[in-house]
Amino acid sequence: MASSMQNNRVSPPGYCVCCRTCNMWCWRAFKWLPVLLIVSIVTWSYYAYVIQLCIFTIESTVQQCIYLVLYHILLIMFAWSYWRTIFADIKPIPEKYKLPEAELEKLLSAETEDAQRTILENFAKDLPIVTRTMSGSVRYCNRCVLVKPDRAHHCSICSRCVLKMDHHCPWVNNCVCFHNYKFFMLFLGYALLYCLFIMSTCLPYFIRFWKMYQEYKHAHCDNLFDIGTFSKQCMDILNGDFGMSGSAGRYHIVFAFFVALMFAISLGSLFGYHCYLVAHNRTTLEAFRAPMFRGGADKNGFSMGAYNNFKEVFGNSPNKWVVPVFTSLGDGCEYPVRREHQLQTFSAPQDALGYDSMGITRSSVEMAHETERWRLCPRRGRTVPQIV
Repeated sequence: MASSMQNNRVSPPGYCVCCRTCNMWCWRAFKWLPVLLIVSIVTWSYYAYVIQLCIFTIESTVQQCIYLVLYHILLIMFAWSYWRTIFADIKPIPEKYKLPEAELEKLLSAETEDAQRTILENFAKDLPIVTRTMSGSVRYCNRCVLVKPDRAHHCSICSRCVLKMDHHCPWVNNCVCFHNYKFFMLFLGYALLYCLFIMSTCLPYFIRFWKMYQEYKHAHCDNLFDIGTFSKQCMDILNGDFGMSGSAGRYHIVFAFFVALMFAISLGSLFGYHCYLVAHNRTTLEAFRAPMFRGGADKNGFSMGAYNNFKEVFGNSPNKWVVPVFTSLGDGCEYPVRREHQLQTFSAPQDALGYDSMGITRSSVEMAHETERWRLCPRRGRTVPQIV
């Protein structure tokens, strides 16, 4: 039988179930901190924009109404998309991909690696899968005890296999995958618009504040402040440009401008990158490692053209494209692929090279052997292939 490597985890003395439960709940609470940070920033931005800018600073009623209506529309769409991304119903892998007890017993009792591969091939022959590992084996997860559907991956943070997994995002405390990828795209888009709107509407007042500060320095008001007196010119500078907004309110507006600018830059790059992935029908994982088909690796294997790729994520109804309701096509398990990948037998590329974390070049055969390491089955104490 193939060699195995056993990782025995022995609990330290005194380590009880209560400690384990406490650690679990602390870890769960810790994972919500990025979400709470985003909610806190948005809550503060609401105060800075609505209260300090629109109510205390802007004097025109018409301008106030226009700004408030547009702001709340963007805020509602942004919050709705964010909510759907966080609390999307991530459905489990269908039961037909899970190994029955009898097949699992055969797999565990197999004497050779080839025998185990044959068992997995026979089980998966009726499943709609076209992707393989680098060595041509069926993609199998020994943690979830199932054959992975195309584009599915095991998330170590969620401890489960996820359909069309893109990545695990700490800012939403959830996996970005088939069931919420549209919501994630809308969240990025509306968040970017939200930041751009705040930045553009705060910019004129930021410029006025900067000019006022230059006049303040030019009139030597800072020197007068040190001796406890103000001239009429200084009082006019401080009170004349920002209506009812006090000095603290002015700093809220300036800080809101810079925070919106900072987030707009990061969101713009991330949203642009995911637009590129949608246009080419790739996930973040597939962008770093091209999916392996029976005929070899192909980064564009799932691409059906930019428009069809867009509809695969956003659906066929244009009136629902900008609304965070689920309209993605398919079931998350089966995807259209290019014709050349449908009926070919697997042939591993011989000239493919990879790089490990130390920058050393390795052949695809070496990478395949490392990828399909033989480990101890955590459930039965016997060996199954760790196919990722």
